[in-house]
Order: sequence, then structure tokens, then C-alpha cells
Amino acid sequence: MDVRMKALRKLAPGPGNVELVETQEPKPREGEVLIRVRAAGVCGTDLHIFHGLFPKVRPPVTLGHEFCGEVLELGAGVKGWGLGERVTVESAAGFCGDCFHCLEGQTQRCEERLAFGYARDGGFAPLAVARADALHRLPEHVSFQEGALCEPLACATHAVLERSSLDLGHTALVAGPGPIGLLVAQVAKAAGALVILVGAASDRERLQMGLGLGARHCLVAGDPENQEILKELTKGKGVDVAFECSGSVSSVSSCVEWVRKGGQVVQVGLLGKEANLDLDQLTYREVELKGCFAHNHGSWRKAIELLQRREVELLPLVSGIYPLEQWREPFALSERHQGLKYLLKSGA
Repeated sequence: MDVRMKALRKLAPGPGNVELVETQEPKPREGEVLIRVRAAGVCGTDLHIFHGLFPKVRPPVTLGHEFCGEVLELGAGVKGWGLGERVTVESAAGFCGDCFHCLEGQTQRCEERLAFGYARDGGFAPLAVARADALHRLPEHVSFQEGALCEPLACATHAVLERSSLDLGHTALVAGPGPIGLLVAQVAKAAGALVILVGAASDRERLQMGLGLGARHCLVAGDPENQEILKELTKGKGVDVAFECSGSVSSVSSCVEWVRKGGQVVQVGLLGKEANLDLDQLTYREVELKGCFAHNHGSWRKAIELLQRREVELLPLVSGIYPLEQWREPFALSERHQGLKYLLKSGA
């Protein structure tokens, strides 16, 4: 029987073409699980898809790659999961499993990697289907609101715990106090680092939030005293690791300037354009510049462990929760950089 539900879908390529429409309810295939979606986060990628700026999108497709919910039905062969269990879902909907990167556990590098929300139907709907091995149980004390933010948290654990050499007692600079930057700052603090958060003058409210979430110091980009402040905080050597989370070209250059000799710059933010960088500075000062993309299964395990130990706070990042039918409002607020993270909830 063809049972219908309403989902937020990208119907065709190009700008716009996103509507809340009726579509068929999904059914789990072998190895899959049907999830009743309880909360889903609005991400910058969703905005890019809306504006037709995300070339990987395969319409028609249901948006939403940050979601969580309850197990509703098990596909054939699925073991180890029970109906009603509270779960969060990895955003990778599939990968080859056989290439060099997959065999190394670095599935985020797989050429055949597909994600919810652009290549497979995602979580902006009452129901979604995912691989059973992409599910993670939510700790008992973790709400669905927090569960919907596990995907960006996994991005942060990948950046700090897998792409950097940050260690106990190190100094970490986080440039860009957006959702990812604030999560990176928390993970860095949990790793034992002294965290310095940097943002624009317009980010003062976010910087203040960062102090409440564990950053030791906050700097406003462009302040001529920043260099001296950093020298004082790091005893003249510079920060051990800089995480660039803003996607600003000038911020990348500042991170290279502020990191110590032999230190690391981890590029987390997407610039969306080419950037001029003084590579001689990397050479002379032996600075390591590392890219960082998405997450893998290990990143998710680490994220859940941090939540289990209550070492990160996610609820302060939630700026509002909207019914799926009112999706345009959180999209518009996110577009204007008002608030941090907005969640959508289906009425189902």
C-alpha cells in the first residue's frame, strides 16, 4: 500500500525548488532501519542546496543530514537493535567499503561516499531509513534536541581528536565562533587544552557564549593588540594548534601567523573560493596545514563518548525549534546569521 507523508524536498536543480510535498513513506530494506525522526538540524549545506550552490545534490531528494529519532521498524537481517530505541544517525548514507580509504576507516574520503539530504532522502520528514551500522544509541540523559546536533559534534571530534595533534596542556586557537567553532572549542577543552576563541566584532555575543562553554580567552579579529595578547598567553611561542572554522581567507592567514613554529593549522571551514597564502611561512616555520572534512565512524563514537561523560554542552547552541511546516523561518534566520542552530520537528 502506498502510504504518504509530507517531507521537505529539493524537487529540481537550480535556485529554490524546495517545497514541503507529499512523498511515499520509506520502507527499510535488508540491513536498514526505519526511524521516526524526532529532531533535525538546519545546516549551512541545506542553505547551499536551497540556493542551487551544491553540485552533488540529486533531486528529487528529501533534505536534512543532521537528525535523530526512535527505531520504528527493522529491515531483514538487522540484529542488535530494538523497537523504540533512541538513536542518532551518521550522515553518510553509503560508501563503497572496499577502497583504500574505507579499509583504513576513513570513509569520509571514499569517492563513492553518499550522504543524507542530497544523495539519499534525509531527515526533514516524519520518517527516514538508514543503515543499521550508521546508528548510535543516545545516552539516557541526552535529549532529541542534543541528538540532532551529534553530526556537527562528530565534525568537531574529527577535527580535534583525529586531524590534530592537540594534547593535554597545549594551547588551541579556534577561529570562528559559529556552531562548529563552538563545538571544536569544547572538544579541545575536553582534550585538556587552553582554548582561545577568535571572532569578528559582530560575533561578540557568540564569543561570550564561548567563554561560558569553556574558552579561556576571546579575541576580536583585527584588534592590533591580538599579537601581543597571544604572545603573553603562549609565553611568546604562539599557539600549538589553530582550528580555522570560519571559512574566511584572512582568518586562514591569521591562523598561520599565530601558530607556533612546528605547530598545526587545521582547516575546518570551507572558503568557497581560492585563497592566496604565503607558503614560505609554512616552510620557514615548519607549520603543518591540514584539511579536515566531515567525519567517520570513529568520530561518531568519540562524540557519543563525550556526551556520555557530559564533557560537552549542546543545548546552548539551539536557538529555536520549528515545525516542519514552518521551515522557511529557520532557513531565513540561518541565512541572516541570527542565532546558531535551528531544529525542525515533524508533527508525526
